[in-house]
Amino acid sequence: MSKHYDFFVIGAGSGGVRAARIAATHGAKVGVAEASDLGGTCVNLGCVPKKLMAYAADYHSHFEDAKGFGWDTPDHVEFDWQKLIERKDAEISRLNGIYNKILGNAGVEIIKGYASFVDKNTLDIDGQRVTADKILIAVGATPRWPTVEGAELFLTSDQIFHWKETPRRAVIVGGGYIAVEFAHILRGIGAHVTLLYRGELFLRGFDRELALALRDEMTKQGVDLRFNTDVKKIEKNGPIYSVHTTQGDILECDLPLAAIGRVPKTEGLNLDNAGVKLNARGQIIVNEDYQTSSDSIYALGDVTDTYNLTPVAIQEGHALADNLFSDFARREVNYKNIATAVFSDPPLSTVGLTEEEALAKGYEIEIFKSTFKPMKHTLSGRDEKTFMKLIVDKETDRVLGIHMMGLDAPEIMQGFAVALNCGATKAEFDRTMAMHPTSAEEFVTMRTPS
Repeated sequence: MSKHYDFFVIGAGSGGVRAARIAATHGAKVGVAEASDLGGTCVNLGCVPKKLMAYAADYHSHFEDAKGFGWDTPDHVEFDWQKLIERKDAEISRLNGIYNKILGNAGVEIIKGYASFVDKNTLDIDGQRVTADKILIAVGATPRWPTVEGAELFLTSDQIFHWKETPRRAVIVGGGYIAVEFAHILRGIGAHVTLLYRGELFLRGFDRELALALRDEMTKQGVDLRFNTDVKKIEKNGPIYSVHTTQGDILECDLPLAAIGRVPKTEGLNLDNAGVKLNARGQIIVNEDYQTSSDSIYALGDVTDTYNLTPVAIQEGHALADNLFSDFARREVNYKNIATAVFSDPPLSTVGLTEEEALAKGYEIEIFKSTFKPMKHTLSGRDEKTFMKLIVDKETDRVLGIHMMGLDAPEIMQGFAVALNCGATKAEFDRTMAMHPTSAEEFVTMRTPS
């Protein structure tokens, strides 16, 4: 006899865990199926381990910069890749335990295994049948594989977090934030990095001037950026990989990384059995209530056609649970002015419209920009610039977009995201007192349009 639930969640990632926990606190009988570690991509194979490894990479420049501030640091320091992986794994294990405790304390039943649909109210979890009045699909996404000859030889971000050998030479294929962030991580721990991207400039969708500024900084650091270049095939001879490019070059490395995007993780769910429809990109189609084409089934997070970011999935999960199982006023998720960050070197952060988006939407705009050497590097001697940019609507004086490359950019941008959601104008920026000496003060002292 199958067990019945009010609400059953497939996937214990950020969005699924939040939805399950909140639904349970409203009195629903809730179950979760998870075949892997609790916490999903963000905790296990994404945001958290990536940020920890980016911190490790940052120490490379910290050691070099320390001499300018009077520290007698050695010219050569050793890096232990295995120790980093072990320390990272220990932290991830700790977080897995926290997620288990969160769900357990809320009364959510966890079933380990792969769930697939038998019909719109019935799931098979590795041979165990469960039924539910409402089912949530929150399985996230998985790295996209190249389709070139030898593609199976590439690593993706899923494998690199558990790579055993210290990378010495890396070839990264891709031009999104994952590719750029791993270029920083691998270069920072001492590897020679070549990045291939088929387009003319990486970070498509970001403000073009911001991407150009990062291109210049990465080139100074010695990252071999090759745009308008793709992979033709890859071969392996012993420990060495040979990456053949469309430009006729053969690049040898010990770590070939494919970071060419992610695809929804719907394979094996048997969505046809439940009448759940996908769009042309393989994403689950949902309405404003996260309901799929099947009335008892919902979906959120990276498996859908909404914004694919962890904080978005968390808010979506909370809103769905409240709206389905509570008597509260309807909870809405605000998708306007979502701030984002790229943990590159230097890091990027952005909120609101890019210059290109503002023009495409028909705004008449003013641009305010500043490029300068941050105070830290006046003593470190490092040739690194900070770049900041405001995009302002001429008609209303409202700030439409804010973009930054430089130290602490992600930490700085969170507060400015609040300002944009409040409809802040350039005049309000101008009358805000500067906090000196900081880089952030430049956002309230820029007076002359470019």
